[in-house]
Amino acid sequence: MNLNLLEAKIKKVDSEDQILILNGVTWQQYEAFLDIIGDNFPGLHITYLEGTLQFMSPGRKHEFTKKIIANLLEAYLQETRIRYYPLGSTTFRKAAVARGIEPDECYCIGSDKEFPDLAIEVVVTSGGVDSLKVYQGLGVSEVWFWEDELLLYQLQGEMYVPITTSNLLPNLDIKLLVSYIKSSETSDAVWQFREKLRQQISS
Repeated sequence: MNLNLLEAKIKKVDSEDQILILNGVTWQQYEAFLDIIGDNFPGLHITYLEGTLQFMSPGRKHEFTKKIIANLLEAYLQETRIRYYPLGSTTFRKAAVARGIEPDECYCIGSDKEFPDLAIEVVVTSGGVDSLKVYQGLGVSEVWFWEDELLLYQLQGEMYVPITTSNLLPNLDIKLLVSYIKSSETSDAVWQFREKLRQQISS
């Protein structure tokens, strides 16, 4: 697909999350798309899984939610003095398993690594490439999905299993975190969450 045709298709994407999927795309074409997108369509997320290429344009709700989750999680990591490396929406890919993805947010915990320990995805529009299969091929330890609730998955062997407590952050109160994610006031939520954490730490 040439750049003009790609641009015509992407222009169909509106302000809410929209997904465009292409099938039969080679790894070399995927890498070429990454070069094209990086220069011409900043903010567009690309996912690749064994020949299927997905473009996702995040909308306002998507971006708002991912940032409040990131702000709250980083507040927790800072208050508890856990060493972390925020990698945002870095492109991670591995040719050997034909997988590539740009998380909404992701982190290495404890030390910097080639691939993140934790990836976070906000799901506003259903359908599209199964991102868990992509993360499985990259060996990402935990994946958190926000779908009006926080759903946690841990990689055990070659499969992800649902969990209720993070194995990477076992002392993180998930219910407390979720209560602040649902706040419509980002700044207030982060300030109040930090204060709650400090009270817990000092008690």
